[in-house]
Amino acid sequence: MNKTKTEKTKREAFKEGKTGLDATLIDQWIAEHYEGPEDILGKQGLLAQLTKAVVERALSAELTHHLGYAPGGAPEGGNCRNGTSAKTLIGEGGPVEIAVPRDRHSTFEPRLIAKGQRRFEGFDEKIIAMYAGGMTVREIQGLLRDQYQVEVGHDFISTVTDAVLGEVVEWQNRPLERMYPIVFFDALRVKIRRDGTVKNQAVYLALGVAPDGTRDVLGLWIEQTEGAKFWLKVMNELRNRGVADILIAVVDGLKGFPEAITGVYPETTVQTCIVHLTRFSLAYCGWQDRKAVAGELKNIYRAASAEEAARLLEAFASSTLGQKYPMIAASWRRHWAEVIPFYDYPPEIRKMIYTTNAIESLNMQLRKVLKNRGHFPSEEAASKLIYLALRKIVAQWKRPPVHWGAAAHQLALKYGERFISPPWATEQR
Repeated sequence: MNKTKTEKTKREAFKEGKTGLDATLIDQWIAEHYEGPEDILGKQGLLAQLTKAVVERALSAELTHHLGYAPGGAPEGGNCRNGTSAKTLIGEGGPVEIAVPRDRHSTFEPRLIAKGQRRFEGFDEKIIAMYAGGMTVREIQGLLRDQYQVEVGHDFISTVTDAVLGEVVEWQNRPLERMYPIVFFDALRVKIRRDGTVKNQAVYLALGVAPDGTRDVLGLWIEQTEGAKFWLKVMNELRNRGVADILIAVVDGLKGFPEAITGVYPETTVQTCIVHLTRFSLAYCGWQDRKAVAGELKNIYRAASAEEAARLLEAFASSTLGQKYPMIAASWRRHWAEVIPFYDYPPEIRKMIYTTNAIESLNMQLRKVLKNRGHFPSEEAASKLIYLALRKIVAQWKRPPVHWGAAAHQLALKYGERFISPPWATEQR
């Protein structure tokens, strides 16, 4: 029987309760010692004692294999056992004191509990998961204290979570798809300490839709310089990571961004995000007028053509509501060059561009994580938390949207060879 089959047999036996432990001994221990949960789950409970005993016996077995002779036997090659050293390990059951065996030549390298290891495998991942879920360091400390009876300092949690910084760099520089039919660019505002003061900085995200309809966050960038230079840096980074073409780039009206996109991707259609433009417009309105204004704007962006949309915009501008809020029509006119491409698309593509459920849902989940943070001490700290939150969110994105097939068909018709169509979309055509 090979190793895989052996492991499968062990798993099946475990599910059936055939763990290899003598149930009679367990029942006897419970009958003689069990009075409450502390007797099993406490610091000196059964689980802690079993963990200590099993770990120490396993380490002893490793040392026996390393030395080549059993305890009490004759040493070979001059190396021999040399007592033990105490170590405290932190795990889900709380701290466990173990005795780690040593050899005289200090050549023994344990595999179960490596030198320098202070936590059981998986414990760091639990801290990182709590941090990624939006818990503050103080909240994590309280949870570890209450549930695991473990006292840890701020530096301890920072050290554990800082271990992902290398992963962040690797993720930010990973290769990307050659072509993305649609990429949404959006921003979050976070408070970051910089040059001794806390500043409100923008963190920009790029959400890409691949040719097969699956979604991925292509990267995150914290704004360090204003204007076109920053945007040009972002676009060049995407190109250097393998993105040769973007069919449609959806942006939220940021000044200088369309020019930066077309400077690197001259064939890309830059589309102002209708959702953002509408929301920005409604921010001008009193609450009593918002419903009526939203209805007028809906007529504009649902128009059959750019000419019809322009006519409806002028009609709104001259209406009572338009006269009351003249900055709304002015805002739409200002972004009109990036609005009108919307009217060249069939309904299937319009739905993908307008219904930005993915980016809206992404932002909402990120804000839930970020809301407990007053400010970040550095850009690295902000990148670390946002990356961990993104990793958790993106892991749930398994399938393309249900309407992607129809949109892919229209994209293939409109963009021809620029659109790398997946096999299942080809079959639909």
